[in-house]
Amino acid sequence: MAMNDTDESYLLPCGRDVEAVWDRLDEIDAHELECPHCLGARESLRALRAATEEMANDTEQPSHALFGRIMSAVRADMGRGAMLALSNDDTGPVQVSERAIAAVLRFAADSVIGVRARHCEVVAHLDVVFVSMRIAVEYGKFTVGVVDVVRDRVTAAASARVGVRVNRLDITVEDLYDL
Repeated sequence: MAMNDTDESYLLPCGRDVEAVWDRLDEIDAHELECPHCLGARESLRALRAATEEMANDTEQPSHALFGRIMSAVRADMGRGAMLALSNDDTGPVQVSERAIAAVLRFAADSVIGVRARHCEVVAHLDVVFVSMRIAVEYGKFTVGVVDVVRDRVTAAASARVGVRVNRLDITVEDLYDL
């Protein structure tokens, strides 16, 4: 059963709806097995389900530890990071979260053939944006040039899609994978 019956959906950066991940929580398909976004959502949803079941089965007053575990799961899923103010003269001030910027940048890195973004951390302060990204590269496709392509796509996406200039971009190739 779906988490809610509204028409609103929450899409992960990979394009998969969280409701679909929830509905298939006890199953896993090929996409979810490889996708870091789906794997992270599944982990958070499992923790939420376990904590909810524990609370539903408990006839006594919930412990403070249970409350803390539930709030940790919610914070892990909902934490958006610090907000960065973007200037927009047409409609007024606009703010975007560091987490939202990181999602756009991970998507840009994923668009490079043979590359999978593993982790992206964005730290924004005033007009200064620092990015630290970890990627995996398909075995046989790793060259120094692939990192340059990722760097170009990520900086272009930050500018064109978000409207920020990346002042520093650290890219670490942390793994090779095989199809």
